[in-house]
Amino acid sequence: MALHPFDEALALEPADGGWRGHTSPKWANMVGPFGGLTAAVLLRAVESHPDRVGEPVALTVNFAAPVADGVFDISARVVRTNRSNQHWLVELTQDGIVKTNATAVFATRRDTWADTEVRAPDVPAPDAVAAPDGPPLVEWISNFDLRYVDGGVPAPDAGPEPSSVTTLWVRDRRDRPLDFPALTALSDIFYPRVFLRRGAVAPAGTVSMTVYFHADGAALDAVGADFVLARGQANRFARGHFDQSAALWSRRGELLVSTHQLVYFKD
Repeated sequence: MALHPFDEALALEPADGGWRGHTSPKWANMVGPFGGLTAAVLLRAVESHPDRVGEPVALTVNFAAPVADGVFDISARVVRTNRSNQHWLVELTQDGIVKTNATAVFATRRDTWADTEVRAPDVPAPDAVAAPDGPPLVEWISNFDLRYVDGGVPAPDAGPEPSSVTTLWVRDRRDRPLDFPALTALSDIFYPRVFLRRGAVAPAGTVSMTVYFHADGAALDAVGADFVLARGQANRFARGHFDQSAALWSRRGELLVSTHQLVYFKD
């Protein structure tokens, strides 16, 4: 059977003490592959390491240079393993040049007191929200079923908006169940906030992205291939960069991840 496009793009084989992968045209972005997919591949490399302990709780990815179409190599090195968590350094290289680097924290989860202060917004169910019309901005978006509640991609004749908030339901278009790499990719589901504020598409790209995983594997299994609710908002635009804060919830309202980005943009 043919692999799901996401699993095909995540496929890694052992090479030179690390892993070797290949970019997929199904995940093409404006420049290089979708950043969420690249982050997911780096997480998968750590997940696949024989020394890995526990589940991911934090991932920070720095996009140092565009990943070119073709082969790439990933190295993952454990820095320290404590009783409760494990720290990793990860690099993606092409022709010996670092294109993306990351740090990851894995942990052995245990039952403790718990509470959530950030609540899911009250929005219509995904079946009550229409899917966007017309072709997607870039190829990778075709892999997802998107239902924008507010803050959809601006039309060519749209004007500036006073708010950068976007809220949407999203799921894999081919019903792939949610796991940690897929959740990592979904954390980058938002188009650049500057598009919405200025009412026009312009060059922009993520420089650094951090994902905090609040859900464990059992919670992701409970979501399965269902819709996830995502809301993102920029905090400040200045000097060619803006930062973005976002959160993703299950349909039941469980907070799955919180995520933060720094994005560059051009006028």
